[in-house]
Formats: sequence, structure tokens, C-alpha cells
Amino acid sequence: MTAASASPSPSLQEIASCVAGYDPNALPVAQAQEFIARLVPRVQAVEMLAIRSALGRVLARDIVSAINVPAHDNSAMDGYALRGADLSPDADTELQVVGTGFAGQQFVGGTVARGHCVRIMTGAVMPAGLDTVVPQEFVKSLGDKGNDRIRVPAGIVRTGDNRRLAGEDLARGEAALSAGRLLRPADLGLLASLGQAEVPVLRRLRVAFFSTGDELRSIGEPLAAGCVYDSNRYTLWGMLQRLGVELIDLGVVRDEPAALEAAFRSAAETADAVITSGGVSVGEADHTKQVMARLGDVLFWRIAMRPGRPMAIGRISSSADGTRSAILFGLPGNPVAVMVTFYAFVRDALLAMSGTTAAPLPMLRAACVSAIRKKPGRTEYQRGIVSRSADGAWRVEITGSQGSGILRSMSQANGLVVLHHEQGNVEAGGLVDVLPFDGLV
Repeated sequence: MTAASASPSPSLQEIASCVAGYDPNALPVAQAQEFIARLVPRVQAVEMLAIRSALGRVLARDIVSAINVPAHDNSAMDGYALRGADLSPDADTELQVVGTGFAGQQFVGGTVARGHCVRIMTGAVMPAGLDTVVPQEFVKSLGDKGNDRIRVPAGIVRTGDNRRLAGEDLARGEAALSAGRLLRPADLGLLASLGQAEVPVLRRLRVAFFSTGDELRSIGEPLAAGCVYDSNRYTLWGMLQRLGVELIDLGVVRDEPAALEAAFRSAAETADAVITSGGVSVGEADHTKQVMARLGDVLFWRIAMRPGRPMAIGRISSSADGTRSAILFGLPGNPVAVMVTFYAFVRDALLAMSGTTAAPLPMLRAACVSAIRKKPGRTEYQRGIVSRSADGAWRVEITGSQGSGILRSMSQANGLVVLHHEQGNVEAGGLVDVLPFDGLV
């Protein structure tokens, strides 16, 4: 049982048996993604929010329109409403103006006779029997005050032009928004157009995260020899903020069994997902892997990727009886590897846990400025700077040294060049896939 869902969950071994080619010691990126997609549960709890508080939240149920939007046929612009049948196909048409229709008001002039028209404003209800609007700039006024007549040039409009139909945006009984949608600004406006003040959304996913390692120091602490400031919690915080989840920052946890166990149990008690950085490699000094294994059902992978080969995945419990548990993502300790594995595996998994049906991020195809050496058999992510060439085509230049500890290269880049599992060397000018950072970071 997890904090996100009360339904029975398959064991990790059962999930692994469903993934073709599963090999924890050389796991391709695609198989790792499939495994995680089968593992993660969905948030079930629903809450009602005012629409102004619902931006970025996940819609819990379909929203069905109870009204027609717009409610009546109306004018798409300022002009004159007329009967299309009155228009002469080969000559100018003269019409008598018998009144004015204003937005927000029903025309009170009754039925409009043939040969007559109504001055009309944008959004005003179309008078009964009239089906066409001619923009005011195309019309010539002929009459004096009190005897207003207009001339409509031949062929300037056709029957039905510039008229919005009742229910054209949404018809009564039509699904306006589907469950699983991540609500955007336009969606809030759509809800408001239906007169809906509140909307059912899934509760926010709760994500706990912390860094492990005796060498790490928090900002403000003095650096002893061999120590470094913890940067991973800040990149994780930034990436998680983009997902709109509820964050639980547990700080830096020393590589001591008691401290690690307390952090893991606290995280599993309060969160749906736990993300750690460091302690999942083969180093003998790390206690993190041992504590992970003791507290839950956890697998330790070597993924066929660069950077970011080691990773832990599974479930950890807050207590011995396992009444509350959380999904665990144990990421590598190197700063770039943390970000790459987050984007490759964790981001989409957290969105799925949040209940959203958002599609994976699209990639660009860009010409690589320089050649790249690569052997088939693993997926590589290289930091790149994407720009437009003189002819308008996309081009990408690698940021230089691609070491997994060089965080500056991620700061300089505006996208990740994705070299796929079976892909080999790339020649200068060859096309590659690029995952843009815009919208990610």
C-alpha cells in the first residue's frame, strides 16, 4: 500500500517479468522507463478549488458543459446584421437600417422585414431572421438621420459570414475538459465561460528529497578539506518546482545508518515519492544502499546511459508493517547525472503519479556543428546550445567537456542532445534529437 494509492501493487519482480529484455546490470533507457511507468501509482484524493487557485493542477473529473457557449447566435464584429438572401449576387445591395443591437442586450425591434438590416455591435445577439454581418468599414451610408440606409458592395460578404453560432465554442452536454488535464490559463477562462466557480482537482503529489554524503556541506557552513557544497538539492528543488508538486526538503543526510533510516522513514511517512542523490554506486563506504534495501523492495540498476549509470528504484516503507510507503528514486551523486536521470526517468513518472495525461516533451531535430563519437549500446545525453543557422534551420553545438560533475555545462546549455541506444557516431552536420530546456528548467 502506498501513500498515493490504496490499491494492491505488483511486486518489483512481477513488473520486471513484464518488461522485455530486462537486465538490471545493463538496462536500456527505454526498458527502465517502461518499468517505472508500470511501477508508479496515481494520486486518488480529490479536492475542490476555486478556478483562480487551480492553475497548474490536475483535473480530477471530466468537465461537461451545462450551457451552450455562446448561448445565442451573435455578431463577430461591429457592422450590420442582415438577411443573406437579400444580397444581390451581381450588384450592390441597398438596405434600410431599422435599429441597433448592443452587446449584452436582446434586440427589441421584433422581426426584421426583408430589405431591412440592424446596426450591430461585436458580441450582440443576432436579431431573429438575420444570419449575416457585413463589417462597417465595407458599407457606405446613404441616408440622412432618421432615414438611415446603407449600400453593401456586391460580393463583399456571403450568407453566414461574421456570425458566431450558439454552442459554436461548446455545446450543452459536450465534454469541455478531460480528466487528467494539467490546467493552463486558457482552461481557467474556459471554465469561467461555463459559469463554473470551482473545479475538482487531484491533490498535489508530495515529494521528499535529500542529499547523502559525508563530504556535503550546506550553504553557509565552512568547507573542510575534501568537502563540497551541496548543489543537488537546489537543482532538484528547481526541477520539482516546475512540476507543481508539494516539496519536502530533508536537507543533507550524513552517510550513517541511523540518520539515513530516520530520513527514509520520515520521507515515506509523509510523501508519495522520495528522491535521493548519492549513495547508489558501488562504493563500499556508502550505507545508503543497505538502508534502502532494508526498508523496502528496492532494485539497484546499472542503466545503459551516460551520464547517470547507477540508479535505485522501488518502494520504501515508513514502518515494519509497511502500512505507508513511497516510491523511491535513488539518483547518482554527480550534479549533471542527477539532472539527466531526473529528466530521463523521474519527471514523467512524477507527472504520471500526479494523475496528468500530459504527453512526453517533444524533441527538435538539429544539425550537429561538430562530430560526436559514440558506440551503440547505450543512450548518451550531451549538453548543447541550440540556435538557428542563417537559413533558419536548427543547429546545436556541444558545450565542451561532458563530465558528469561539470554543472556549469548544464547552466550554459539550453538543451540536451539525445543520442539513442542503437545510434553510433555522428558526423559534423548530422541530424540529432535535442530535448530543449525551455519549459523544463
